[in-house]
Amino acid sequence: MVAGKLKNAVAWLAPPPAKSTDGRDQWPSRAAFLLAAMGGCAGQGNLIRYPSVVYNNYGLQWFIPYLAAILFVAIPALVLEISIGQAYRGGTVIAFNNINRRLKGVGLGSVFVSFIVCGYFTVNLSWILVYFRHSFWSPLPWEGRINDFYNNDVIANTDPIEGSLTAGNAAVASYTSYPGIGLIGETVGWTVFVWFLIWFSIFRGVGMTGRVVYFTMGLPIITTLIIVGRSVTLDNASEGVKLVWATWRGDQLASGTLWQTAVGQVFFSTGIGFGYFTSYASYNAKHSNAVMDAVLICVSNVLFENVAAFAVFGVVGFLRLWPQDGVRLGAFVVGFLTLPEAVLHLPAPNFWAILLFFTLIVLGFSSAFVMLDATATLVMDSGVKWSRPVVVTVLTFVSFLICLPYCTQFGYYLLDGVDRWVNNVLVIFVVWAEVTSASSVYRWSDVVSQTGVAAFAVYNTGYLGAQVIGISIAHGVGNPGAGAAAGFGFYIVCSVAAMLSSKTPDIIAPSFWGKNTFTARYWYLAFYSGNQLKRDLNCVVGVGNNWKIPSFLPVLLRYVSGPALAIIFSFAYPEFYTLRYDPLMITGFALAHVLLVMVLIGFIMPRYYNVFIPPSRQSEGTERTVVGQSKMEVPEIESGSVDGAASKPSVEKNQDSPKLSES
Repeated sequence: MVAGKLKNAVAWLAPPPAKSTDGRDQWPSRAAFLLAAMGGCAGQGNLIRYPSVVYNNYGLQWFIPYLAAILFVAIPALVLEISIGQAYRGGTVIAFNNINRRLKGVGLGSVFVSFIVCGYFTVNLSWILVYFRHSFWSPLPWEGRINDFYNNDVIANTDPIEGSLTAGNAAVASYTSYPGIGLIGETVGWTVFVWFLIWFSIFRGVGMTGRVVYFTMGLPIITTLIIVGRSVTLDNASEGVKLVWATWRGDQLASGTLWQTAVGQVFFSTGIGFGYFTSYASYNAKHSNAVMDAVLICVSNVLFENVAAFAVFGVVGFLRLWPQDGVRLGAFVVGFLTLPEAVLHLPAPNFWAILLFFTLIVLGFSSAFVMLDATATLVMDSGVKWSRPVVVTVLTFVSFLICLPYCTQFGYYLLDGVDRWVNNVLVIFVVWAEVTSASSVYRWSDVVSQTGVAAFAVYNTGYLGAQVIGISIAHGVGNPGAGAAAGFGFYIVCSVAAMLSSKTPDIIAPSFWGKNTFTARYWYLAFYSGNQLKRDLNCVVGVGNNWKIPSFLPVLLRYVSGPALAIIFSFAYPEFYTLRYDPLMITGFALAHVLLVMVLIGFIMPRYYNVFIPPSRQSEGTERTVVGQSKMEVPEIESGSVDGAASKPSVEKNQDSPKLSES
């Protein structure tokens, strides 16, 4: 009797997931998917990292590059990640294998990112939990010793012996050494607690996660609004708010740093490249409105972080922390120093401290479990015989062991080194590979059948070479204009050579591209792959009244997002050159590049990663195709999954003349 009631209680609290018509686990509702995905991007960075970036670039002019990055980088990449997960019914490796079998490494790269970041992200949460525990003390223990409390009671790391470079950064004079190596007991304890919560949230799959997200996203929105409301009513808060929303510094728009910072912020805030959007979208109903979902997720993230910024800028005005030349505000400073300092000056400081750190904990937790879930999806999709609870338990235990070095007396500095280079090197490379490869090699045999191998190779050499040459020259001579001219020049030369060496296409290109032989050749070389991917995905995600992937999106991915990410990627190397005296910076830099090489191995030797795909699905993406026709005929539409759709969608066709090719 008791056992039966206990079993029923567990089934109610952690229900098994529902199943879609193809047998895959499915979200209990569309709202559950949206909240889980929003939780991945709307984390504690919205409350501490974004305001620090805006503070360092204060003024309305910030929103010009910021919104441009949202429109031209974030939304296109997010539409791609969600659409392929939903259409191909699998995590990142299966999804990119369907695009091209040599892209399995690209899919695996995003899982690497999530697994590594989740490992140290839990330690960051443990530091916030230390603040949360002390928030119940009266008076608050950081009163009068804010820096000392942070350094000695929270981080508790031994000060390193700083290394240095010789004059002109020519060589390493001495390497930084870290005398403290022991584990910090409280950090380890709180980390165990965080890992338990992560395990509990995802061990039963999307059925359980679909319930957790109502708490992890709903409650922080309420508490954030309460904090914002209190912050903007502080004395002199309006002056802090005016720094952003009533100040104009138009001269800053001429600074490349502003544009680079805006793209980087949007990139990291949105969470593209971490794999969880693709993984979570694979649990949607097959014909859900993926494009609308992507836009809703991105827009909600923008709204949340800009509303949350009022909390920090109200405090900035209250504490009169006006920007100064050469003085920059970091995310850790905002989260662990500025906001804790502000609560000391409020009535009932314990209440506000508890509310602040509780909000940061839940926001961070909502980002943490989605990252481990991306790895769990990879393992389950590979066809292992273990149950999901067993897989999640093993992954959680292994992740805990991996995070222990961050719990040591040098852990903060190790975290800084790994976080810096995983984000600045690996994440950017992975997303660059996603957006360029998906729009370049999808159904590449169709392109070769119309233009020839030589023309295909020359054009793509020009496309990739232009980015390498342009960026190298820009850094080498210190002149971005010269680099841009060299890059565009190389691309134009190779494009002309490719068109001249191309054979005349057998099938006419669409629209005005088909009116001239050379424009037809260029269309196949430059736009066919991305356009055909858009059309094929629309046969699944764009049916009925669903929003369709627009025709310009593949162009944005390949010719705007890709080069922009390549430029941002290039800044990592000059930065590392100035920090190469620090062994932990070297560790993070080396780790990022080892994982980057593993991504490239998938392109060179794709069979090595077949282990991540069940044998029954390894042939996906190699079907014979007809040039200009979709290969994704949809047999039926699942009940309730499409707005206003009631019948089977027809296969898109562009031309009447069929031509078979192997993709």
